[in-house]
Amino acid sequence: MEDQNNLENQNIDATNKTNNEAEVNTTAETNSNETFNSRIDLAPLQNAVESVKNEISKVIVGQSNMIELLIISILANGHSLIEGVPGVAKTVTAKLLAKTLDVDFSRIQFTPDLMPSDILGTSIFNVKSQEFEYKKGPIFSNIILIDEINRAPAKTQAALFEVMAERQVTIDGSRYIMEKPFLVFATQNPIEQEGTYRLPEAQLDRFLFKIEVDYPSLEEEIEILVGNHNSKDSIDFDNITKVLNAKEIAKYQDIVKSILIEDNLIKYIASIVNNTRTNANLYLGASPRASISIMNAAKANAAINGRDFVTPDDIKRCTKAVLKHRLVLTPEREMEGFTNAKVIDQILETIEIPR
Repeated sequence: MEDQNNLENQNIDATNKTNNEAEVNTTAETNSNETFNSRIDLAPLQNAVESVKNEISKVIVGQSNMIELLIISILANGHSLIEGVPGVAKTVTAKLLAKTLDVDFSRIQFTPDLMPSDILGTSIFNVKSQEFEYKKGPIFSNIILIDEINRAPAKTQAALFEVMAERQVTIDGSRYIMEKPFLVFATQNPIEQEGTYRLPEAQLDRFLFKIEVDYPSLEEEIEILVGNHNSKDSIDFDNITKVLNAKEIAKYQDIVKSILIEDNLIKYIASIVNNTRTNANLYLGASPRASISIMNAAKANAAINGRDFVTPDDIKRCTKAVLKHRLVLTPEREMEGFTNAKVIDQILETIEIPR
């Protein structure tokens, strides 16, 4: 009988302990949520992102990964290279995204005969003033869409180095600062190689993301056909509502910069990038700019998901798009059919995820 009473008392104590722990955990979780909610108000940013997505979805079916990565690149203040076969809405999506922003937009069609002055501008002699005047080129805008970027030769590609990295142009000894925001979205076709030029590694490194666009699914393609039929094969860009202006973009970019990232996650990013430099499958690894890009992109990904702190999933979500265009396989691995994406997957599986 005494043993039975002791057993009952132990069960009651265990139940009370469990209830107390649950209360403590609930209290801690509540306090954590209170702290989270009061630290950064991410609701306006999330609402803006959803509004941008809704505007683009008026025309574009699917392609959610491309759209989200482009929005992340805006919030992280980085350029994006969009790669895909013709007809998968690369250019249209970038143009629609620019239409949702109340900022200046410029489109440049790259061709083999394009010269640096066609992009940056040139000095023209003014007969009246008897002085040279600098006429700015189309690069002087907020959102620049470069179509078929790999069509232009190396000399023209080099004209983008300074403006993409430092957001300034130096002409005839004078420096011109680009107005904020300044973002370059460039498209290229990975299949057609005739009349194209390979982008230099130094230029590729200036892109935050390389976004690969796939074919739509069967259901999405049916929806595209129905939408095209109903719209009589026309795209009404005037129907797109402007969601964000330059001031709001700058404000949200500042919010993204203030997203928390713990030291162990910074070490995690550094370990991933460092592995690319010692990886036997790679001839060329990623630079420190890649580490910064992963961190900034992960912060933006956390923000659009309503969190004021970075998680390992945010890092893994952005790593492939950040690293894919920065790595060069060894000739042996390339001949074996290896891909950068496969190497990145192996690296992410190898590096221990912080707890």
